[in-house]
Amino acid sequence: MVNDKGKASLFPLRLWLFSSAFFVIASLCVLFGYIFIQGGRELSLSFLTNTPQGFPLGVEGGIWPAIVGSFWFTTIACAFGSFLALPTAIFLAFYAKTTWIVSLCHFLIHSMAGIPSIILGLFGYTFFVVTLGFGVSLLSGGLILGIMIFPFIEVRVEKTLLEFPNNITQASISLGITKTWTLFHLILPGCMDDIAKTIALGGSFAMGATAPILFTGAVLFAPSPRSVFSPAMALSNHLYILVGQGISISKAYGTALVLIVLLLILNVVPLVINMCRKER
Repeated sequence: MVNDKGKASLFPLRLWLFSSAFFVIASLCVLFGYIFIQGGRELSLSFLTNTPQGFPLGVEGGIWPAIVGSFWFTTIACAFGSFLALPTAIFLAFYAKTTWIVSLCHFLIHSMAGIPSIILGLFGYTFFVVTLGFGVSLLSGGLILGIMIFPFIEVRVEKTLLEFPNNITQASISLGITKTWTLFHLILPGCMDDIAKTIALGGSFAMGATAPILFTGAVLFAPSPRSVFSPAMALSNHLYILVGQGISISKAYGTALVLIVLLLILNVVPLVINMCRKER
């Protein structure tokens, strides 16, 4: 049992813990509450479905092209980031035998995660826009966003695969079943919910990024894109322009509210699907 002296010595620690938790929760409530109040004044059906209008452009009208552009940027980013991350995670978790290779790969992946997003945007412009000739387009922006979220997805997917119950894996292999069959028929299906949540979180990261698409895919104004080689608007870039050029702070809050709601939906949907599957 803890005596009175021990309880007294723990009081500063408890105070620090509760104060930190209260500060974080209160800050989030104030942040979201303020954006919801300010942005709610601009929110309307016309704001969601119209194109930017007025002079300077964006002072009137809506943000529909930016919503569509953000959706496609995020979709391409999730597809390309997953295409890179899933095989890498599987290789490092199950097939890499040499310790130094695993350590080197982890070092490179963690280093990629620390690259400033503006540097990624410059690389995307040089490689995708100029060298490969994709131009300023959805494809260029989506691919560089996919590279940005690759480390995020890979690290979490690898951790998920390594945490899969080892007794199930060993029992399957002891029955003479190959590692590849075990991986694709037992391990990956068992981890699919966590993998889907990881990809959704990566999509949230991509949707909120501005710098990588600043030089590669996002423009001041464009209609809803008709192909992956078309430039597009994006909510994050539109918000940056509205505030940075002083066009309309009220429209900026409306854009921020829509962006936050989309990010919340992107995070909540996998959780709801997971809960429904568990109930079944």
